[in-house]
Amino acid sequence: MDPITVLLIDDHRVVRQGLRDFLELQEDIEIVGEASSGEEGVQLARELIPDVVLMDLVMPGIDGVEATRQIKAASPNTRVIVLTSFADDNKVFPAIKAGAISYLLKDVSPEELAHAIRAAQRNEAVLHPEVAARLMQEFSAPRPDEAPVEQLTPRELEVLRLIARGKSNKEIAEALIVSEKTVKTHVSNILSKLHLADRTQAAIYALRKRIVAME
Repeated sequence: MDPITVLLIDDHRVVRQGLRDFLELQEDIEIVGEASSGEEGVQLARELIPDVVLMDLVMPGIDGVEATRQIKAASPNTRVIVLTSFADDNKVFPAIKAGAISYLLKDVSPEELAHAIRAAQRNEAVLHPEVAARLMQEFSAPRPDEAPVEQLTPRELEVLRLIARGKSNKEIAEALIVSEKTVKTHVSNILSKLHLADRTQAAIYALRKRIVAME
């Protein structure tokens, strides 16, 4: 199996070196590039098309939110993991809306970071508990402008419930006794019908609509 390719974007050289030192010990992860600014990161992401980007948010010039937005536009299959010191609302919500799949704080353990990278490769989100709490608080109230859940078929509704419970495509396929390819089709249809960008937004939608209860 090919290693997960990772691009590091952080304006602090010491942080990048620390990340590289640990991640290079992981047999299934390969660091393919480093960038010290948002602009450089976007350019490298376009050239390298990495599987995963580790993104700092506060940088000179283009910040991490805008860099995330540009990277997702250029390479939709690249997963962006925010790795920052800040959990402020004005950082968290724009980053998620820009397309970040996961949001971690820099106090995360090396093992948790490696887990998040592997999860991102499977298109699964990992959120720091403080960030998850903020998102749930922000998005718990129903909104009148949302696409109605009635657009989903009964099977798509089942898949959405399982997404909201953090299940991977493989786990959903096993639970519903269908192929992973079928699950991927259902997930794509759900995101399209509900005008959502990714699984994280789908899970938040399911919570907001009370399709699943908050844990």
